[in-house]
Amino acid sequence: MPVRGPVLRFLAGVGLVLVAALSVVGGIALRGPGVVAVLVSGAMAACVAAGVVRESREPRRRSVAEAALLVGGVTVVALLVLSGTAVLAGGGVAVLLVSVTGAGWGAARWSRERRARQALSGPAASSGLDGLDTGALTAEWVRTGALLRGTPSASALQGLVVRRAHVLDELERRDPVGFARWMAAGPLASADPAGFVRVEPPRADPSTETEAA
Repeated sequence: MPVRGPVLRFLAGVGLVLVAALSVVGGIALRGPGVVAVLVSGAMAACVAAGVVRESREPRRRSVAEAALLVGGVTVVALLVLSGTAVLAGGGVAVLLVSVTGAGWGAARWSRERRARQALSGPAASSGLDGLDTGALTAEWVRTGALLRGTPSASALQGLVVRRAHVLDELERRDPVGFARWMAAGPLASADPAGFVRVEPPRADPSTETEAA
């Protein structure tokens, strides 16, 4: 496990260098008019993304400008990489690259959706929250938060938001004081409630029980 982080960072760095090199080669091969066409394509993609985000009624993960810049930049880089790949390895390899990238994106999207559905239909979701101990309840908040950051679909997003709202209500009901401390600690999306709310209910004072008897 300790090696996993450095290895992934190394592979990511190698990938970025490769993308940059292919982009440079592609830009040189396209020359002036081709580069202009690529930039125009990126601008058009950015406009389309901005329109989609602006008209969407779903909760926004990015602002209109951020979405436009991201999509436009990805479009330009992708076209330059394809051009560079075609120059260095041929058009067949470029087509294969497009196919593999599309298949990988689809598989990653399907995997995220599957995890989101499992989280919403698994044992922790199918049973009532009042049947979970507080430790499991805080773990549910952390787990659904991780899924929420994974760009789920509209239906999965709605289910996750509703689920987390119910978790908040249940945590507040069990420990209002600890819940208030957690709310004041920082952004809910990044805060773990485990260090604030009681995991176990407080034990009754033996003297109180004796007096009651």
